[in-house]
Amino acid sequence: MRNHTIITRTLRVPRVAGPAGDGAGVARRLDAALAGVGFTCSSALLEHVSGLAPHTATTLAVEVVAAVRELVGDQVAHNSYFIDFPRGVPDTVEFWVGELRKALVAPRTDATGTTVPTDADLLAAAVSGELDLLAIPTYGRYQHTYAELLAAHDELVARAGDRVTTLHLGATLDEEALALYAELAGSTTPLGEQDRLLLTQLAAEYRDHPQPTAIPVRENRALVNAVRLAAGLDLIAVDHPTDVLRLACQVSGGDVTLRTPTRFRSLPRRRRRALLGALDAAVAAHPGTLADVTRYAERWKRLAERLHPGELPELANAQRVFAVARGQERVPSTTARAEAAFARRDPVAATRVLAPAPGLLLRSVDRLLRSVPEDATGDVLAALGAALPGTSGRVLCSVREHLLNRDAPAASRLFVNRNRRAWIAPDRRAVPAPGAVAAAAALLDDELARRLPTAATVVVDPAVLAMAVPLSGAAAEDGFAVAPRGSRTPVVGEVLRFFTHWRQRARRTDWDLSALLLDDDFHYTGHVSWTRLRDEGAVYSGDITEAPDGATEFIDLPLASIGARYLVPQVSVYSGEGFDEVAESMFGWMTRDADQGGAPFEARTVRTRSQLRGTGRVSLPMVFHRADDGSWSALWTHLYLSGRVDFNQVETHKVTTTALTRSVVDRRYLTVGHLVQLIGRTAGRVSTLDTAGPLVDPVLYIGLEDPGTLPEGSTVITLSTLNQLVPA
Repeated sequence: MRNHTIITRTLRVPRVAGPAGDGAGVARRLDAALAGVGFTCSSALLEHVSGLAPHTATTLAVEVVAAVRELVGDQVAHNSYFIDFPRGVPDTVEFWVGELRKALVAPRTDATGTTVPTDADLLAAAVSGELDLLAIPTYGRYQHTYAELLAAHDELVARAGDRVTTLHLGATLDEEALALYAELAGSTTPLGEQDRLLLTQLAAEYRDHPQPTAIPVRENRALVNAVRLAAGLDLIAVDHPTDVLRLACQVSGGDVTLRTPTRFRSLPRRRRRALLGALDAAVAAHPGTLADVTRYAERWKRLAERLHPGELPELANAQRVFAVARGQERVPSTTARAEAAFARRDPVAATRVLAPAPGLLLRSVDRLLRSVPEDATGDVLAALGAALPGTSGRVLCSVREHLLNRDAPAASRLFVNRNRRAWIAPDRRAVPAPGAVAAAAALLDDELARRLPTAATVVVDPAVLAMAVPLSGAAAEDGFAVAPRGSRTPVVGEVLRFFTHWRQRARRTDWDLSALLLDDDFHYTGHVSWTRLRDEGAVYSGDITEAPDGATEFIDLPLASIGARYLVPQVSVYSGEGFDEVAESMFGWMTRDADQGGAPFEARTVRTRSQLRGTGRVSLPMVFHRADDGSWSALWTHLYLSGRVDFNQVETHKVTTTALTRSVVDRRYLTVGHLVQLIGRTAGRVSTLDTAGPLVDPVLYIGLEDPGTLPEGSTVITLSTLNQLVPA
């Protein structure tokens, strides 16, 4: 575990147990270097660096600067195709005529020796055969170095509105790493891919240390147990057959989320016995879980070929699992029995069937409320109330968000899978009676209020109230200041500039950045991309068609001159490697004043930077929205479209993107503000830092960043740990 990981994840610098000395000079240089990328040191961190020997302080300072530069995407050189961007970008037609003339018209000279290809020459060449844009000698490749780009731009003028993010002093590296291990393992929501890899690394590194007391998410249990299985240690909290299936997938190098099938490996006898023993104990303790085996029957049959359960006939309950998978023993599932009741048009009976399965009942509550006769609504609500204590907090929050969108008919339904692939479909569901929706929502709120963290004093940063509650790590990308899907972030500044960067791994890769402009009714009004370099004041930096050493594209948007209501940035794979194949990728946005100058990319103006790691071929990271008062905000989406294999561009997906944008914008999300209202029911006092007055005793703080001024022992929940608000 390196300092780098702790710094980028927590904005805390682990305390170094190095020799003491006079590191004051290093501390001053560190703070100056950090200021250039929009960061600063807390007083405690400066004091710590100042007290280290110069060599130790310098080593730490170099690591800190490298970490934060990577955090905001400043570890690479962000060149621009047009060297003077956003100035000096030519008219679109003029640019393409010039480029095509270079490519298609053979040079010739008149009497004066001057090359004079005419428009007639160009037209004749254009109609004579196919145009290969990639064959144009100067198109899609940088015509200047990064140093030449910097020389062509003035220095950035500092402004009070530039971003300043504070780095705090943390505990020792081991203490920080153990705390991070406990945080990831104890997460009440599924983790993203990068966090799962980190949890696996931490579980291996700290397997001999005290283990987390609870691991609520079964995927996380499998990751931790895979490490323990390899070390010959006892498994933790295996209480369901699917826990063993996930564990077998992990030790076989497969998909612990079970989204894709795994090719199971042959295992040593000791591990086979451990897996079968855990399976036998889980079924013995919870016989009803056998009904869930048929969901993954084919995978169980493949796993049996590797575990050889016949070698241990004494494990009768484990034998039953494979008998159910093969169809030799029939165990009707709760879902199947409920579906049979629905097929008989008997939702009351379905309610009774689902009652012993709280999670299934909650996920079916909408269907039940819109299916039962009005006089039976009370039965469903009573069953719901009885099921709430046995339901996970994540399901409670998920169903509560669902009910936010069920009090009125909707034109379409938005679907997003765990790969962040999105699609919409017409919504033909009947709307439950408004009174029933309100009553169900009140029951959920009461249960959430009972479980949410609280304290005598709760302090809230108002900026966090518009953040959506993260119900899954797959609802957001990794990066800097990245918010969950559905969160709104204010955009403050005269110029909005978003960017994408990619570096190909093995083959020529061309990504294209574009922006779709929509009006109040989500109708197309224009776009800016490689086919239209300017529109409504927006300016495109130029198309880069290959990225062996990395490539960056920008779009500049002077907000006062943009007439559109919605701006929808897109990153499209035109050719080559996809988002999950390239060596490096990112998307982000910056804000600055019109007269600040500076290079196209200035780290201190970066507001957010996220990775692009989806499986589609078109990325829709967010939507920018102009309110009636002229202010702008960013709505995080983190969505991908399937797109085409190649040649994706903004015009091709215009209809799909506009429909999807409307569904995302119209949807209501469960926000931190809603949970704070529920916390206020039991908290002694809820206030902001400005109104809290002197704080002496520990508090519960909820904000975008750690203010660093809270009493010792306070519980701090920030943007990167909002999932801690989701109760167990």
